[in-house]
Amino acid sequence: SDLCGMFSCPSGAPSNNYQIEKSIYVLSSNRTTKLADWAAYRVTPSTIDGPSRSRSWKADPSIPSRYTLEPADYTDANAVIKTDRGHQVPLASFSNTSAWRDTNLLSNITPQDSDLNQGPWVRLETAVRNFARTGETVYVVTGPLYEYFYANLPRANERHTVPSGYFKVVTTISSSGYVRASAFIMEQTSGRRDNYCAKEVTINEVEQRSGLNMMPTLPSYKEY
Repeated sequence: SDLCGMFSCPSGAPSNNYQIEKSIYVLSSNRTTKLADWAAYRVTPSTIDGPSRSRSWKADPSIPSRYTLEPADYTDANAVIKTDRGHQVPLASFSNTSAWRDTNLLSNITPQDSDLNQGPWVRLETAVRNFARTGETVYVVTGPLYEYFYANLPRANERHTVPSGYFKVVTTISSSGYVRASAFIMEQTSGRRDNYCAKEVTINEVEQRSGLNMMPTLPSYKEY
């Protein structure tokens, strides 16, 4: 997908994942965790700064119901385990598109700790949009990590796995072909006031911890 930029979408996710391609993002939905192993999207000056949009949650109709979560599975999650319905592909980055509702499909949502979601995670997403406002096209790949048990959704009626943390890889490509990339990992236990810059890691670390190859067609010696 051209939403992943010139180095192709991530590889390494289970072969039986559902790869969902929307006009504004592509994601790889895992049958076991019921969440996307990765989601890729492209932020441009024309996709952002639309009107305020609503959050109306729906199961993804392109995934069989036994392999995805439904809105009721998130009941009481905020009260009991202090998580939000966290967008992997952020709604605000596509508020100026006609497809913004696709960001509210539960295939694009994970149970994300409220302090993380409303703190350093949203500030990083805002920084991406601010960069796009300068005229840049920004390619983003984001996804969950499962490195330890964090919690269960208290009212979910099907098996699932709540992430222990998240990664985000942000890439820009200049007109001359120069690639700049930054990678970040944030734990679910992150503090609301944490600085996202302190969460920066190498792309190699993201790959090692996620089991994914972030940019399959980029020569490995150019990753950092």
